[in-house]
Amino acid sequence: MTSPAHPTPPAGTLSYQQAGVDYDLIDPLKVAAQRAAASTAGHLGSHGFSEVAASRGESAYVVDVGPFYLASIVECLGSKALVADEMHAITGQSYYAAIAQDTIAMAVNDLITVGATPLVVQAYWAAGGSDWFADAQRAQALVDGWKKACDRCGVAWGGGETPALAGIVADGRIDLAASCTGLVNPKQRLSLGDRLAAGDAIVLLASSGIHANGLSLARKLVERLPDGYATRLANGQSYGEALLEPTTLYSPVTEALYAAGITPHYCANITGHGWRKLLRHPATLTYRIDQVPEVPAVLAFIQQQAGQDDEEAYSTLNMGAGFALFVAAEDAQRTVEIARAEGIAALVAGRVEEGPKQLLIEPLGIRYGDDALQLR
Repeated sequence: MTSPAHPTPPAGTLSYQQAGVDYDLIDPLKVAAQRAAASTAGHLGSHGFSEVAASRGESAYVVDVGPFYLASIVECLGSKALVADEMHAITGQSYYAAIAQDTIAMAVNDLITVGATPLVVQAYWAAGGSDWFADAQRAQALVDGWKKACDRCGVAWGGGETPALAGIVADGRIDLAASCTGLVNPKQRLSLGDRLAAGDAIVLLASSGIHANGLSLARKLVERLPDGYATRLANGQSYGEALLEPTTLYSPVTEALYAAGITPHYCANITGHGWRKLLRHPATLTYRIDQVPEVPAVLAFIQQQAGQDDEEAYSTLNMGAGFALFVAAEDAQRTVEIARAEGIAALVAGRVEEGPKQLLIEPLGIRYGDDALQLR
């Protein structure tokens, strides 16, 4: 027998930091790496190219190669594969087709923030030993899911690497990552925030669930659930099934927008750091949210079971919004309609205003200030 849809959460808040992810320790390394990396940009000159300096600190790196821009990104899946392995032990089903889409989405959804069309994806599948690949059903599911996601995004799968890293990756586990290269062509499609301004509308695209961020917290919560991953949510799904809903691929929306003549002034992929990612651009502007999307059942469950208030939850999880588009006010409603035509729910959630750098989520009484996100 499984637990009720909303078991009483144990006393004590469980934060993302307590689950093993401390951005206060991680982010300084990112900043130091960015500064060191910036000093290497001059090497492009020997090839006749140059970097687009404003892309430093954004979700993808952009190089000016003359007639167009070249954008690139590398991202890893994180710990979501561990949930797939645990659920396989419970149900006997393979979830690696969905896991493949998650991995590609991590890269593609970052790449498109700068206005790029995804062109080529490369795979990195590092197993804890050669035995991982002996499970033909699981391996084929990974291949099939990877190809399906590439087809959905209209991107070529160029190749990849499949190392067996015993002693580095745990036995029986796999570390999945993807790199993606794309083109910004014509150059007017570049979206690095130079046109971001007061008066712009903020359009939020719906998430499918937890996506691939916050899984350390989600897995830690299993220790509090009497039935673990088999615990039922209010919508009837098991906790494990809900966690494994594949990440939404947003490139069909951005491509459809460009085809319709809409160029976003800025974009943000809402992943790690949750809604604080809306503060990613360095401009001093206020982002006022007056409508929030429906929170997926699995995220509401995580918030409840972790004992988190809204400020903590929205600073960690996507809470129903997987991608943000900052567009001219007159394009806002059409942007929503285009997203919905691609099968992705969307809403005009707020606007950009003059004022101090801050995010105000008014329906929830949340304010994140300039110090809430330090990625540069």
